[in-house]
Amino acid sequence: MAVNYDKLWVILNERGMMKTELIKEAKISTNAMAKLGRNEDVRVGVLEKICLTLDCKMDDILDIVPDND
Repeated sequence: MAVNYDKLWVILNERGMMKTELIKEAKISTNAMAKLGRNEDVRVGVLEKICLTLDCKMDDILDIVPDND
């Protein structure tokens, strides 16, 4: 299974928020943001900080994409 964070980018765009602002406000690393940008796995703690900052749920910022077997 893979993770897709396209919903996160939509939320940031709708709110006029830059990735750098989210990094600062959510207190996450640039490395974590880079992983999000590549749809790679990140720690649940990172997702929790983002959700708290954006006042949303995890399913508002990510989708689980099943493998095409």
